[in-house]
Amino acid sequence: MSTVDDRRTGGEWLQSWDPENEETWDSGLAWRTLWITTFCLTLAFVAWFLPSAIIPKLNALGYTFSQGQLYWMAAMPGLAAGLFRLVWMVLPPMMGTRKMVSLSTLLLIASTLGWGVRVQEPTAPYWELMVLAFLAGIGGGVFSGFMPSTSYFFPKRKQGTALGLQAGIGNFGVSFVQLLTPYLIGLGALAVFGGSQSMTFPGQEPQEVWYQNAAFVWIPLMVVGAVLAWTMLKSVPVKANIRQQFDIFGNQDTWWMTLLYIMTFGTFSGLSAQFGLLMANLYGIGNPDIVQGAGADAQMLVAGYDVPDVAAFVFLGPLVGAGARVLFSPLTDRMGGAIWTLISGLGLIGSIAITIPALTPDTSSAEALSGDFRHFLLGMIAIFLFAGIGNASTFKQMPMIFERRQAGGVIGWTAAIAAFGPFLFGVGLTIMSPTAFYVIGIAWAVMCVAITWWRYARPGAPKPG
Repeated sequence: MSTVDDRRTGGEWLQSWDPENEETWDSGLAWRTLWITTFCLTLAFVAWFLPSAIIPKLNALGYTFSQGQLYWMAAMPGLAAGLFRLVWMVLPPMMGTRKMVSLSTLLLIASTLGWGVRVQEPTAPYWELMVLAFLAGIGGGVFSGFMPSTSYFFPKRKQGTALGLQAGIGNFGVSFVQLLTPYLIGLGALAVFGGSQSMTFPGQEPQEVWYQNAAFVWIPLMVVGAVLAWTMLKSVPVKANIRQQFDIFGNQDTWWMTLLYIMTFGTFSGLSAQFGLLMANLYGIGNPDIVQGAGADAQMLVAGYDVPDVAAFVFLGPLVGAGARVLFSPLTDRMGGAIWTLISGLGLIGSIAITIPALTPDTSSAEALSGDFRHFLLGMIAIFLFAGIGNASTFKQMPMIFERRQAGGVIGWTAAIAAFGPFLFGVGLTIMSPTAFYVIGIAWAVMCVAITWWRYARPGAPKPG
């Protein structure tokens, strides 16, 4: 049965679109769709992870939230993204690429504008910041619409590269917002709206910042992205109402691939959202064994130890993970995705295990503490690396395992569930120790390695991909 609905007509809708037919496939349109949608997806990840760049500094800006409150706030965009992805996963066949991408990009402005307003004075109630954190999840939610709709434009032989580029470059939005925030907030010339704030760290002089820049600078780009999408994109008329799209749940591979994508993207998104807070609470101003008190009254308890500036390191993990997704995507097209998913799982088991000793810092001396911090940072970067490889490989597997319409739905579904990563990591780090949470991560990766070998990677596997 054809998946293309020829009844949809008009300038927006393509007719008789078949990317597997090289004679009629318009590669120019496909790549244009990829680049415009990727630009918008990058901004979506910026909006999604903007709270992760702001929340660790809220108390330094004058708020007085507890560690638990901050973990929950940082977890909220992940909860929202998972819920929103369940909505966006069914939109591509119903709305089409053009309307969905342009309107979704405009929606990003709401939370971004809100954060820019509320960092200027430490007067916002906790519930209001939680609402803004929830709305930021729209940026994560759109992923489950953008990726399936892009897959409609490319033949299977190119989907590993195309989807890997889109997701990987989109993931760079996490690093962009975390890397650029420390520089943007120091540029008073950009502060067209609002005044400056005073940011205070232990043992340092108060720093004048313009934290609203971290949010406001992205809004014009979001407007540009929406305009580009509305004026330059087309839509593939795919036959699939909501009921028809639910047939993916009768396929066992939907559930196996969901578990694998939780291991890869769930780890990437969860650690990206919580990396700054985890680092601060283990090796920075959030650890009472290192720093006593808060604000201007804080005192160092470990003589000679330089408390690391979280903002100077937190972008590294997402940068490595996103880069791995981009660089390894062409390899998955050449070698298949299953073997790289297997390597990803084995790498995660090893890197998580290596990192666990650094989750209990030795505060007996500055030298020991600094050594543990380097151990922690390198271990975390290794985790991001192998998660990024798995993000690329799983997105190669899904178009190979499922027929075109189902593949789009499975990509949306798995992405929706894995987007709960920031929420699950936030809850996990709130109710248990980091060590216990990381041990659970190893157990999950062991399970996923077994699934990958049995179902997809071994000689004679039922579904090689």
